[in-house]
Amino acid sequence: MAQKSFTRRLTIYYFWYTVLFFVFLISLAVLEKEGVPRVWIGYLFMFATIVIYAGIGVMSRTSDISEYYVAGRRVPAVFNGMATAADWMSAASFLSLAGGIYLTGFDGLAYIIGWTGGFCLVALLIAPYLRKFGQYSIPDFLGTRYAGKHGSNFVRVLAVIATVIISFTYVVAQIYGVGLITSRFTGVDFSVGIFLGLASILVCSFLGGMRAVTWTQVAQYIIIIVAYMIPVTWLSIKHTHMPVPQLAYGSTLPALNAREKVFANDPKEQQVRAIFEQRADAYLDKIQHLPGSWEEGRYEAQRKLEDLKSGNASLIDIKTAGRELANYPQTPQEAEVRWTEARNSNLARAEVPVSNFQPYAAKNKEDSDIKRNNFMALVFCLMMGTAALPHILIRYYTPPSVKASRDSVFWSLFFIMLLYVTIPALAILVKYDIYTSLVGTDFSKLPSWVTYWSSVDKINPLVSITDINHDGIVQLAEIALDGDIVVLATPEIAGLPYVISGLIAAGGLAAALSTADGLLLTISNSLSHDIYYKIVDPQASTQKRVTISKLLLLVVALIAAYVASLKPADILSLVGAAFSLAASALFPALVLGVFWKRANQQGAIAGIITGFAVCVYYMLHTHPLFGGNISNQWFHIAAISAGVFGVPAGMLALIGVSLLTPATDLHTLDLVDYIREPD
Repeated sequence: MAQKSFTRRLTIYYFWYTVLFFVFLISLAVLEKEGVPRVWIGYLFMFATIVIYAGIGVMSRTSDISEYYVAGRRVPAVFNGMATAADWMSAASFLSLAGGIYLTGFDGLAYIIGWTGGFCLVALLIAPYLRKFGQYSIPDFLGTRYAGKHGSNFVRVLAVIATVIISFTYVVAQIYGVGLITSRFTGVDFSVGIFLGLASILVCSFLGGMRAVTWTQVAQYIIIIVAYMIPVTWLSIKHTHMPVPQLAYGSTLPALNAREKVFANDPKEQQVRAIFEQRADAYLDKIQHLPGSWEEGRYEAQRKLEDLKSGNASLIDIKTAGRELANYPQTPQEAEVRWTEARNSNLARAEVPVSNFQPYAAKNKEDSDIKRNNFMALVFCLMMGTAALPHILIRYYTPPSVKASRDSVFWSLFFIMLLYVTIPALAILVKYDIYTSLVGTDFSKLPSWVTYWSSVDKINPLVSITDINHDGIVQLAEIALDGDIVVLATPEIAGLPYVISGLIAAGGLAAALSTADGLLLTISNSLSHDIYYKIVDPQASTQKRVTISKLLLLVVALIAAYVASLKPADILSLVGAAFSLAASALFPALVLGVFWKRANQQGAIAGIITGFAVCVYYMLHTHPLFGGNISNQWFHIAAISAGVFGVPAGMLALIGVSLLTPATDLHTLDLVDYIREPD
C-alpha cells in the first residue's frame, strides 16, 4: 500500500512538472516573438534546466547508504524504466546516432539493433538475478560469486578495474557532448563549456547519489523525448504533410533514393568526386615515398615562410604559413598516420552517395561482405556490451522486488523505443531537406546555420562547404557534415524558431548529463564500496563510506572533464569502445556466474583478464587513434567491434580454467541456487 501511494505521488509530481515545462516553452516562444535576443533564449534554456536538475539534487540529498547507493530500493518499475531510458540515452543516442544513420544509411542501424537486443539479454539473463542478489554494485556481485573458499577479493578488484575503465571511457564521451552543447548555446570556449556542464553533473550525483540521480533522470527523460519529437514532427509535416514521422520515414525514402540516383549521374558531382580522388592519389604518392616526401614537404613549408617574410607579403599570409609549418607532421611516422587519414577522407568523399535502401552498399561483393561482417560484429558487441554495462545494470538494484526489476526492463525498452523508432526518421528527413534545399544553392546564398556551425570549432569544422570545382553552386560532394551536429542543427535546417534550437540543446544536455551522472556514480561507488569498504576499511561507518564516494566522484569527474577537453575522438567511437570493453571483460563472468555452477574464481580471473586483454590489444593494433593500422585487422573487422574477439576469448578462458581447477565450494553453489530460484 505504501509503495502504491509513493507511486501515485510521483505520478502527480511529474505530471505537473511536464505541464510547467510546456508553459515555460510557450513563454520562451512568446519572448522570442517579442524580440528578445536569441542568445538570451539560449541562456534561459540552459539556466532553467540546470536549476531544475540542481534543485532535485538538493532536495534528494542524503547520507543514508542504501539511499545513496540504490535509491532505497523503492523506485517503481515505470519510473525506473524512465530513469534507465534517460541513463541509456546518452550523447551518443541523442546527438550522434541520427548523424551516424545520416552518413552511413542502412549500416547505421546496427547501433539501434544492437542496443535494443542488448536489453532483451538484460531482461532474460542478468537483471532479475542481480536484484535477487541484492547488493550495491556489479563488482559486488562478481566478488561475492567468485570469492572462493578463502573469500579472496581478486575477482572483485579486477571487476572494479574493468568497471572504472569502461565507465571512464563512456563518461568522457558524455562530457564531450556537454562541452559541444554548452559552447554552442552560450558562446564560451569548448573547454570552458565542459567545466560549466560538469557543475550540473556534480550537484546531482554528489549530493544525493542514486536517489538524486534517479529522480533527476526521470525529469531529464521528459525533456529528452519532448525535445526530440517536436523538430522531427515539424520536418515530417513540412515534407510529407504527415504529423507522424515514423510513417513519413517510409514515404520519404523513395524520394530520397531518387535524388541520390540523380546525384550519382550528375556531371558536376562526378567532377567534384574526381578532384577528391586526385587528392587521395596525391596522398598515396606521398605515403609511398616516405621518408623523402616528408623531408621535402617540411623543406617546402620552411622555404615558403622564409620567402613570405623576406618579401612584401601581408601579415595574414605570414601567419598562415607559420601555422602550416607548426602543424606539419613532426616525424615520418606521424606523417604516415595523418596522410593516411587524409587519403581515406578524400576517398570517402570521392565515392557515390551512400544509398539508404541498400544494405552494405559497396563497389564490389568483397567490400559488401566486409561491410556485412562488420555490421553483424558491431551488433554482437553492442548486445553483449549492453548486457554488461555497469551503470545500466545497477539500475536494476533499485526496484522494490525481483518482479519490479523484470518490469523495469520492459518499461526501459518501451521508453527507449519511443526515441529509437524516431531516430531513423529524423536522419532521413534531415538528409532529404539538405538534398532539396541546400544542394544546388548559390555559394553566395548559403543559409546562416552553415556559417555558424562552421565557426564553432576552428580546428575541426563541424560543417564545411567548399567550392571544389569553382562553379559557384553547392554540389552534394562539396558538403562535409559532422554527424555529431545533425540533431543540434535540425531546427535551423528546418527553419524552425530559435526556441526549438534551445529545446534541442536542453534535450541533448539532459541526455549527456543523465548518463554522465550514472557513470560517475558507478565509478565512485565501485571504488568506495568494493575497494575502500570491502578491502581497505571494512569497519568504516556508513557516513564515512558516503563521504569517500563523494570525494572520489569529484576527482574522477575533474579527470574525465580534462580528458574530454582534449577531444580524443568522436562521441560514437568512444561509446563503441566502451561497449566492446564491457562485453569482453564482464559479460562472460556475469552470465556464466548465474547459469554455470562450475564457474569458479580461477576461471573468472582468467576470463576477465583474457577478454579484456584481447579486446584492448586489438583496439591498439588496429585503430589509428592509438597508433595502430587498419591493415592489422583480423577478418577486416573494425576496431570498434573488438569485442567480437574478446568475448569468445573470455568465455573460453573462463570455461577452460574452471574445468582444469578445483570445483566451486558449497557456499557458492548455494548462492547460485538461491538467485536462480523462481520468484
